[in-house]
Amino acid sequence: MLLTLTGGSGAGKTTLADALTATAPRVSTRVLHGDDYYFGTPEHGGVWRYDDAGVPHLDYGSPRSMDFDRLTHDADAALATASVVIVEGLFAHHTAPSARCPRLDVFVDLPADLRLVRKIQRKCLHHGFPLDVLLHNYLHHRRDAHEQHVEPARDASDLILDATQPADTLAQEVWSEARTRLRHHLSPKANSAVPTYRYRGAIVDFLNT
Repeated sequence: MLLTLTGGSGAGKTTLADALTATAPRVSTRVLHGDDYYFGTPEHGGVWRYDDAGVPHLDYGSPRSMDFDRLTHDADAALATASVVIVEGLFAHHTAPSARCPRLDVFVDLPADLRLVRKIQRKCLHHGFPLDVLLHNYLHHRRDAHEQHVEPARDASDLILDATQPADTLAQEVWSEARTRLRHHLSPKANSAVPTYRYRGAIVDFLNT
């Protein structure tokens, strides 16, 4: 199964991915982090902005700044070995592996003010990022980018989570929905594309946990 976690910066996607791995019901998991798939240099791709000194800065708020070809390759490789592959990131819902499998697209929802507070705590208080730069970027670009590129995933998601709840609680909600979807996918009426003979033991463990 492919499980994607999409949501705004600071919504708690990485924390939830960790909680899902820690509470996985006797199945193997693999996590792919969207932050690892941004383009690294302008010549390779991405949307870049240049400051007054001519220094390029990647636009992390645009999906065109992500190397989805590499993400697809890694997702296919992970699906060949793990029972559940979790992809988390701003644009995780764009993940489209060539491997045919059931999927669950989750939107991690947290109010904008709480997401901004978390970003300030993480980047400015813990890592020394200039607060004025963060706020300028948020007000002049990242807020609009979120509405344009991230929020549309809400309507396309299978499950919307209230991220003010503890991560362990959210993880249990996700695993419950994953079981429901897998049962439906494997029902006699469903046109299942999963080679169940390969994963029968894992499927049984997952559904019976």
